[in-house]
Amino acid sequence: MLHPPNPNTHPDWLAPHSLAWYTQLGEMTGEYVYPWRSTITEPNGESLFMEEISRMVPDQSVLDIGCGHGAFTLHWTRSAKEIVGLDVTENFVQKARTQTPENVSFVVTNTKYTLPFHDDMFDCAYNRKGPTSAYPDIARVVKRGGSFIGLHPGDQLSAELFEWFPHLFGLRPADTPILQNLQERLKQAAFQRVDIQTVIATEYFQTPLDVIRMRCFGQSPAILTSTIEQHMESVMPIFDHYATSSGLPTTHMYYLVRVIV
Repeated sequence: MLHPPNPNTHPDWLAPHSLAWYTQLGEMTGEYVYPWRSTITEPNGESLFMEEISRMVPDQSVLDIGCGHGAFTLHWTRSAKEIVGLDVTENFVQKARTQTPENVSFVVTNTKYTLPFHDDMFDCAYNRKGPTSAYPDIARVVKRGGSFIGLHPGDQLSAELFEWFPHLFGLRPADTPILQNLQERLKQAAFQRVDIQTVIATEYFQTPLDVIRMRCFGQSPAILTSTIEQHMESVMPIFDHYATSSGLPTTHMYYLVRVIV
């Protein structure tokens, strides 16, 4: 039996979360928003992160690392003293700047290089699924004793999709050292205190199309169209087999990082 090709064999496929991928997503949509429908049980990494940020930012000078199109940054404008969002994608930042209050600014920069800020410029900082390459320089730009909170995908995030849909997602790597790499970045920064909490919940994808949209997130419309045409017939029965009344259950795993600079 012939199986449809993995979408990553398409000539226009871009490595997810590569610079080219972010540039393309910015040009297509101007924002970083998931195109699939799903629900997530509580508590989860996102909700806990939100709670921690709400306690950290009031009356503080805040740095948002990997701000995307600025929606999350702008959520805190009424409570933060001032907030700066940075992102590597020009189109994301351009959209963010169209709705900027006086106490908010946005910067285009690549965190693989020194952050473009003075020493001790911020009281605190956060990183919501943004680049870990910024970590070594956080200790310089955030005042000593200040707080930093990060949220990053876990090693087992959506692991079931690789098992159930191998021709769509490919084989899951035997070793996905996200946690190990995160720990190494944090060690380089020499923070006073570091705590990493693993938060596991369940994410329910609502339809087979949502599974395909998740796989093709950030890819060209041509790739999404061809993947739907080639894979929908095989995805539907597998989805129906494993789905519950809430949807297709998958592991929603995130690492919640708490730091004292």
